[in-house]
Amino acid sequence: MQEKLYFYYTNDLHSNFDNWPQVAGFLKEVREKRAADSQENWLMDIGDHVDRVHPIAEAFMGKANVQLMNDVGYDFATIGNNEGITMAHDDLHHLYDDADFQVVCANLHSLTNTEPEWLQSTVHIQSASGIKIGIIGLTAPFNAFYELLDWHISAPFQTLGNHISSLKDTADIIVLMSHLGLSEDQEIARRFTDIDVIIGGHTHHLLRTGEKVNQTLITAAGKHCSFAGEVVLTWDHHEKRLVDKTATVYDMTERPRDLATEQSLNELTEKADKLLEQTVIQLKNPIEVKWFQHTDIMQELTETLKEWTKADVAMLNAGILLDQIPGGQVTYKDIHRICPHPINPCMVELNGTELTEVIRASLTRDFTELKLKGFGFRGEILGKMMYAGLEVHAVSREDGSKYIKTIYFDGTPLDPEKSYKVATADTFTFGRLLPEIARSEEKHYFLPEFLRDLLAHTLRHKFAGH
Repeated sequence: MQEKLYFYYTNDLHSNFDNWPQVAGFLKEVREKRAADSQENWLMDIGDHVDRVHPIAEAFMGKANVQLMNDVGYDFATIGNNEGITMAHDDLHHLYDDADFQVVCANLHSLTNTEPEWLQSTVHIQSASGIKIGIIGLTAPFNAFYELLDWHISAPFQTLGNHISSLKDTADIIVLMSHLGLSEDQEIARRFTDIDVIIGGHTHHLLRTGEKVNQTLITAAGKHCSFAGEVVLTWDHHEKRLVDKTATVYDMTERPRDLATEQSLNELTEKADKLLEQTVIQLKNPIEVKWFQHTDIMQELTETLKEWTKADVAMLNAGILLDQIPGGQVTYKDIHRICPHPINPCMVELNGTELTEVIRASLTRDFTELKLKGFGFRGEILGKMMYAGLEVHAVSREDGSKYIKTIYFDGTPLDPEKSYKVATADTFTFGRLLPEIARSEEKHYFLPEFLRDLLAHTLRHKFAGH
């Protein structure tokens, strides 16, 4: 006799609730159908469900996301970096206190005396017919951030090595919930052949019908829940082994919306608005924001960044602010709307030559007009770079491009060999936007504060009476 086991999953919602009512409706519908047909099924989330870019996630510090997952009936979840490194330690420690699902993450460890009560390394489930399934979760090791928040992420491959033999001895099927990214999932499948299925996320890859590496099925459903995923495992009771594995994703964008979920989101939005209503400052006049020109607010925010981090110099791109700051009462909701990014201040060390190259790159149209997606940036374009502690004299060419004439620090030209402490957005420590910053061996991140916290501080202390 053969039996099919069904796993439904979501990954990388990032608090983008546009498709959530459709997702909720779909998941409720398919689970009811499987239950009616007496077919075993489970529902999982692979992390980054929470993202403080959304007012609901911000106001409730992720707990509303957990409530929404409870309402749908999730069985398991692992954490992503947006749950892990965008909250203060206590906020993550208690994020899942009211979860009706099990949270599985084998490589998350508290550096305080107590682990969260909800945290499990592995879980075991058993079907009605006796099939034993072992589930393990892993998340990406951003320890430069985690350890500043009193957490540590152990190495994923080592963690798997510590658990895989036990899982093999106690389970017929091994499922990995992986918030590590596609290339890591592929390497895991090459090294750990006992893992039957890797349900992945983090790198927002969409594997419509999965991908096989050795005998392991790898799958993931993109981002923002435009798709929800299904994995079907076929177990042969006579042969006592899996004889088939398939993966499918379903488009959520055109599906009917679940009315109960839509009502919950409306109610949470109203409550979030009230929670974010506290006044930051009362302004007589609006404050102008421009992405390609010098403005007082960006200059002062960059100065605040330099002071906050105790750096020698600071640089910050104007596209970090999405809208002008209104006159009258400015609330935290306004601050969140204008600067929604989960971006932390950071400080790197660069020598004068490296700093000059960074400034040169930041003056190009390729940089200022870049429509960046990812690395924490939730805006439209990067915009003009602003500087504090530096005098940058650039000359425009006839074609509109610019070249650097002189750069002064404390009234003297930059010393090519001297080391400077440079404060900026942590965005630039990733990828290839500004390689010299990304390659710096000395990086210091400031957590849990976001740039919007520095914006609120700047308004309170530098624009009173404006």
